Amino acid sequence: MDYTHLEDIEKKELVAGFKVRFIHSENMTFSFWDIEKGAQLPEHSHPHEQVTHIIEGRFELTVDGESKELGPGSVVIIPPHAVHSGKALARSRVTDVFYPIREDYR
Repeated sequence: MDYTHLEDIEKKELVAGFKVRFIHSENMTFSFWDIEKGAQLPEHSHPHEQVTHIIEGRFELTVDGESKELGPGSVVIIPPHAVHSGKALARSRVTDVFYPIREDYR
């Protein structure tokens, strides 16, 4: 069994304004994002199922052309290969869980 504290993991900035800490289990990747207001996530897709949980802030998420403003407590399941993008409407904290593991995030 592994125990980790998020503050012990170095943050990475993968996209301008999106800083993240990763934890990988045997089958999943957990991403803990700190996002600056106004930061934009470019349109993309991947073969992983993704569950996004807004912890704090406001985030506009667009999935397959449909946009929705999300706030604390919002949870979205993004299917594999769905084209999605987003924009932080306020400073935000977001958790993403991916299955299977994101090898590109190791």
